[in-house]
Amino acid sequence: MSVRFEADEQLPHLWWLTLDRPEARNAWSEEMLAEFVATIDRAEEDDQVRCVAITGAGSAFSAGGDLKAMRDKSGMFAGDPVALRNRYTRGIQSIPRRMARFDKPVIAAVNGAAIGAGLDLTCMCDIRIAVNSAKLGSTFVKVGLIPGDGGAWLLSRTIGYPKAMDLILTGRILTADQALELGLVHEVVERDVLAPAVRRRAGEILANSPLAVRLAKAAMQRSWFEPLDTALELAATYQGIVQNTEDHLEGVNAILEKRSPEFKGR
Repeated sequence: MSVRFEADEQLPHLWWLTLDRPEARNAWSEEMLAEFVATIDRAEEDDQVRCVAITGAGSAFSAGGDLKAMRDKSGMFAGDPVALRNRYTRGIQSIPRRMARFDKPVIAAVNGAAIGAGLDLTCMCDIRIAVNSAKLGSTFVKVGLIPGDGGAWLLSRTIGYPKAMDLILTGRILTADQALELGLVHEVVERDVLAPAVRRRAGEILANSPLAVRLAKAAMQRSWFEPLDTALELAATYQGIVQNTEDHLEGVNAILEKRSPEFKGR
């Protein structure tokens, strides 16, 4: 297995998805792509999973594409132009498509280098926390490629078009502090406190109504490209749902009674 999925030992409802090809710096393989999508499917269906943290085994978050496979034109890099197009659309592009439909919060725990498609994976996450030694870069042009997994779209919507254009055209690699300054990551921490920092942020999310969190994320995702009227209609629909839940009444009563709420997800 090249993907591990495990419950956090300390925080209920937080689960860790770990890219587990440390010998390849967690570069994508066809097997990993399929396992990743299957894991997100599992996380979607399991009510015990309310927040997912994605990280990498070993010293890297993900090096993106496997350079040896590129050199050998094997695996996901094999075939003529038509075959390669099909491999991309059915392979690595399945990751952003699946992540775009996942409405539970996702935190990228960037434990090391996030390069190329590895950087793009962090941009698919809702919150990014990086260790201070992490390096991040959209380096496709350095190996004569473009962001074939949709990275240009993802990066520009994470840090803005002008900044993304600079990083994509230069292939420049950022330090964690530079990424923080650009707004590419939300927080930079020492390596030994990465997991506690993720738990702290996840805990803030998990303290809220589960259904409200999911619909709030869905509203953000689905309103991004829509005109205001469409976004308002969607907001009214979602509000009509959550305002008729037990959690809404519990949240209101908890504030009025000056106590912590006990949300039940219904």
